[in-house]
Amino acid sequence: MRQLKMPYARALAPELLITARTQRWEPSEVVKALLVEEVTGRSRSMLATRRKAAGFPTGKTFDTWDPAASSIPLPTQQALRTLEWIGRKENVVVCGPSGTGKTFFLEALGQQVVEAGMRVAWFRLEDLGALMRAHRADDSVTRVVARILRADLIVIDDIGLLAVGTDAAEGLYRLVDAAYEKRSIAVSSNLHPAGFDELMPKTLATTTVDRLLHHAHVCQTSGESIRLTQALAGQGVTPMS
Repeated sequence: MRQLKMPYARALAPELLITARTQRWEPSEVVKALLVEEVTGRSRSMLATRRKAAGFPTGKTFDTWDPAASSIPLPTQQALRTLEWIGRKENVVVCGPSGTGKTFFLEALGQQVVEAGMRVAWFRLEDLGALMRAHRADDSVTRVVARILRADLIVIDDIGLLAVGTDAAEGLYRLVDAAYEKRSIAVSSNLHPAGFDELMPKTLATTTVDRLLHHAHVCQTSGESIRLTQALAGQGVTPMS
């Protein structure tokens, strides 16, 4: 087992062999138990590796998500959670006011994608700007975009909070253009994509939004900030309407 690089089966083997000897297992039962342990252990390890590579911001999952508290229609939530849209290379855009669960929903979706055996790449918009600056010097931008597109889902979070710098605008366009009909992109934004020309050059915004929305599910959140409401409720204060 050491030579075959089977660490999980090897760790279990001493205890398992004692049990098998005591209970008079058949040899085939011993082999099966060791192989099951190795497969299970490798699956856990690969899941942890995919989670780490994704770069999720907080680790939130649907285990703590309250579907009824979200303004995204329940049928839409259920349809997106099937992940069928990823197989069709479609996009998801979640837009609305701050604190209405946009990032939470996308991160929980991303975690589900990882659990389904696929890869996710998570970025804030400023991360894309930093990537463009870092790789422009040696003309490796195209290569880094191609590497990002190895993921099955690319998430770009928090568009619309600040004006988009030139590098970030280029990064957003390059990713959306390269992923068009090849990979799925999920975006969270305080603005509807139709208003992206308020943040970035109009020509670049128009081209980016055209590709982003061509095969996209657009979810608009609304209402008070969930975080603010919960914080005020804890202090016995009613939020202003």
